[in-house]
Amino acid sequence: MENPEKKFVILVVEDAESNYLYLKAVLRKIDAEMIWVKNGQEAVKTVKTNPAVSLVLMDLQMPIMNGFDATRKIKEIRPELPVIAQTAFVMPEDVEMAKESGCDDFWAKPIKSKDILDKIKNFL
Repeated sequence: MENPEKKFVILVVEDAESNYLYLKAVLRKIDAEMIWVKNGQEAVKTVKTNPAVSLVLMDLQMPIMNGFDATRKIKEIRPELPVIAQTAFVMPEDVEMAKESGCDDFWAKPIKSKDILDKIKNFL
């Protein structure tokens, strides 16, 4: 159920339910509503239709539309919207591709809850 008193809306773009559940547990510690979508195409649609989204946590490796392409499209719609890339596959070229696609920050999975909260607080 949506809570109208939450002041931030975080869009979690993650195809793995276990990763989403981990983020959900971590993000309970901040004053935010979470929206979960499972691919980049859904993420772009959500950003287009929900101007309340304050931050996007973007998995890079997903079906239908990957996080790189989704981030490019999101930045065309809302260039100021912060996008934090997240991936289990950390190669230097992945970090560079994430930056080139418009991601504002990056983390490698698994990531400690304190580090997640610190990164998110930089943008909210």
